[in-house]
Amino acid sequence: MSKPWTTRAAGAAALLLVASGLGALSAASATATPGHGPRLHAVRVCTATLAKGEANCHAKVLVDSKGAYPASTSPPASGLDPAELKEAYKLTGLTSGGRTVAIVDAFGYPNLERDLATYRSQFGLPPCTRANGCLRIIDQTGGTALPRLDVGWAQEQALDVDAVSAACPDCKILVVQARTNSFANLGAAVVTASNQPGVVAISNSYGGGDAADATYGAYYNHPGIAVTASTGDNGYQGGSYPASSSYVTAVGGTSLVKDSSARGWSESVWSGAGSGCSSYNAAIAAASTFDTGCTRRAMADVAAAADPGKGGLAVYYPTSRNGSTWGQFGGTSESAPIIAAVYALSGNTAGYANAIPYGHAGSLFDVTAGTNGSCPTTQWCTARSGWDGPTGLGTPNGAGAF
Repeated sequence: MSKPWTTRAAGAAALLLVASGLGALSAASATATPGHGPRLHAVRVCTATLAKGEANCHAKVLVDSKGAYPASTSPPASGLDPAELKEAYKLTGLTSGGRTVAIVDAFGYPNLERDLATYRSQFGLPPCTRANGCLRIIDQTGGTALPRLDVGWAQEQALDVDAVSAACPDCKILVVQARTNSFANLGAAVVTASNQPGVVAISNSYGGGDAADATYGAYYNHPGIAVTASTGDNGYQGGSYPASSSYVTAVGGTSLVKDSSARGWSESVWSGAGSGCSSYNAAIAAASTFDTGCTRRAMADVAAAADPGKGGLAVYYPTSRNGSTWGQFGGTSESAPIIAAVYALSGNTAGYANAIPYGHAGSLFDVTAGTNGSCPTTQWCTARSGWDGPTGLGTPNGAGAF
């Protein structure tokens, strides 16, 4: 179904970038993306300077050499599509029975339903609309006073709903939009999501520095619901909240490449995947025999595709209040909703769901190659057999580990 990029004239692309409200993107923030030539590279979609108590989203998108979005009426050929994602993680044929995955993000996205319809139609997925009961969009208190648009966070939401759709086409989707990107508002949205009927998983593709569960943990402490959180896109940096919370499943990232192996795919550590030890929060008891090297909470627990250029998802996303296009997205913002969807496919979220993979590590694809930086304890930043920081216990091999 995927088709090659089409390009737009440089002048029109520049106008598109200005219209998006993101402005020029610094070359320093870009990550070179092998396999796409010199013109396409990955940049963060949320670039705000954070105040204390705020979080940034962890999505990255491929842009051209001028920092503009390549306009396209069809998905990029290099972008992972739903059939490929399900094949890579052995999810083909699995269904959720209509379980609900909640997505928590900040700010509004007025055209979410329209853009999601385009994505699902492109890949032959069943419609997911408010009218048929598959899609709900609410504010952080559960109402309909949706917040103002922020294009970067709207792009994050597009990645999230498309990732859940790709991994679990029959899942219902609940989007809870926080008023701002403060942990207080994002946390309130998580609590609201946990109280909605049918929710079995809540995906959080954002983070800030390490923080204490004593301060924010009540927002994420929901036994019986799989709360996933992305570990960040800066490589080995230590803890990142909420992934460093003892209550969530911390999701790292891989580079995913189609090959001629028996599996048909190979994975290695994505160099941007966050990892490290929390300075504040208790270790997960289920991880005690896995030699994490951390005295407190170690992240990640599991992983999925996150490299924007090698396993980045084809996404239909907004470039302005009214405009949308196809592009290729990654970051651990890709992996967190994938894992939330796999929990929904498993239907097994009893107790604290982050403990479940530790009892079924043999049902994961172990990632044993690659590194995300330099660290004082090898397994915090370098892949190995068994648990390691960037990829945790590994990536889904069906839903048996969840």
